[in-house]
Amino acid sequence: MPASPAVTTLLSNEVTDIALAEGIAAGDPVAFEALMRRYNRILYRVARSILRDDAEAEDALQLAYLHAYEGIAGFRGQARLSTWLTRIVVNEALMRVRQRGREATVIALDHSPVDAPDRLERPDLAEDRPEALAIRAQTRALIERGIDALPEAFRTVFILRALEELTVEETAASLDIPEATVRTRFFRARSLLRESLAREIDVATAEAFSFDGARCDRVVRGVLDRIHPPDS
Repeated sequence: MPASPAVTTLLSNEVTDIALAEGIAAGDPVAFEALMRRYNRILYRVARSILRDDAEAEDALQLAYLHAYEGIAGFRGQARLSTWLTRIVVNEALMRVRQRGREATVIALDHSPVDAPDRLERPDLAEDRPEALAIRAQTRALIERGIDALPEAFRTVFILRALEELTVEETAASLDIPEATVRTRFFRARSLLRESLAREIDVATAEAFSFDGARCDRVVRGVLDRIHPPDS
């Protein structure tokens, strides 16, 4: 369902979070839809980073929105609305993890962060070319598998920092953890992801330009046919 003209107007006019919150508290459905459309992507990614399941992440996000709707009158603007919403989504997702009896993996954080670029870099591709689109899809699937394999605490920080490009301060506020913890977890997440991608690339490289039996047979047959043409 596309956004209604009223919602589009709210979003295009960049209505403030406080104004949206006040409209929702007053019972304005347009304001609530605008809020969801403004924050759907980041909040879904947060839920997905914890739950590692598309359908469950969507369900958790919907329930988190209901909690937010019920509690929006208590939002006073001390924190950013996105931070307030992220905490609700994180709590809902973690509750689901506890309910299904999964324990979060604990990893020793004995590595210190270093200065490094925050964003994953990729070569520019001609996006209108089918082969480029296929490469992008394969690369995206490879990265998504690598991110899914990260420990939960690292995975959520990585999503917020690398994909949503939140600052260290914004990420710390959203997850209610110290800024130093954000830096360390992000550094470790990047290191683990690089190692995972390197292993995948090593396997793929070994299989590149494979010379399977059928290809071998075709080459041999073609050469022999040239030496001794079938009609001769």
